[in-house]
Amino acid sequence: MGRHRRIMRDEILDAAECVLVELGTAGLSISAVAQKAGVSKSTVLYDHKSKTALLEALIDRRINQKFERQALEIMAAGSAPNPELFGRIRDAEKIDEEARHAMAMVMRVSVSRSGKLGKKIQDVMLSDLQKMASGARPRSALMAYLALSGFYFTEIIGFYSWDPEERAKIFEGVRAIYESYPETD
Repeated sequence: MGRHRRIMRDEILDAAECVLVELGTAGLSISAVAQKAGVSKSTVLYDHKSKTALLEALIDRRINQKFERQALEIMAAGSAPNPELFGRIRDAEKIDEEARHAMAMVMRVSVSRSGKLGKKIQDVMLSDLQKMASGARPRSALMAYLALSGFYFTEIIGFYSWDPEERAKIFEGVRAIYESYPETD
């Protein structure tokens, strides 16, 4: 029974993400998610007592997925000068257009709402900043991380999207910032 519930929760969150991408935040409702998932409203409400709870679960899932991907990339970047930073760059390089679009909707919702939703994103950023400060060349890591974040959010929010070749050059530029930025107090 537990495995079935987990699958059902994932299907409901997949449906919620689809509704967000297709209809935006204005179109997101328990009814729309239930219809998209092919389940009853009560099934959606069983795990997610409100639209806000559904959004929180969706944001939690995206954050957890991000952490899982980043952890793998940080491990793979173990020999890099700053694995925390270079792992994040590697992760950003691999995110495809569909995932960026879905994350954009989740990010827009989370920053447009006050309280717990926006706080989750703020907590992730604070954690990232602490990791940059605790690694090798902390000032250089901070500057490169800020450049990466600016690029990432410009794409995520939908202000601009670069072609794959230009994206690769940008990521190389972020690495170059880390390697060349003077480490001063």
